[in-house]
Amino acid sequence: MTSKQRAKLRGLASGLETIGQFGKGELSDAQVKMVDDQLAKRELIKLRVLETSPYTAAECANLLAERTRSEVVQAIGNRFVLYRRNDKKPVIDLG
Repeated sequence: MTSKQRAKLRGLASGLETIGQFGKGELSDAQVKMVDDQLAKRELIKLRVLETSPYTAAECANLLAERTRSEVVQAIGNRFVLYRRNDKKPVIDLG
């Protein structure tokens, strides 16, 4: 992903609602599946890490990106954004 594409995705993500949050304990298979399903549907999602989480936002983002074959767009504070292109029905055109 180029810096221009990443910048476009950051702009799109600024208006998104946070759709999930991660708190105590390790990432569960159910949480990973929820993120995977949402990426398939929306391509771009914003998530949040609670203060009780053993992970920072960047750590959680990297773990989820690895498990869902997605890319980390950004991680700021306790929020992070993931992107994965849907090859069958693309929603976002990165041009």
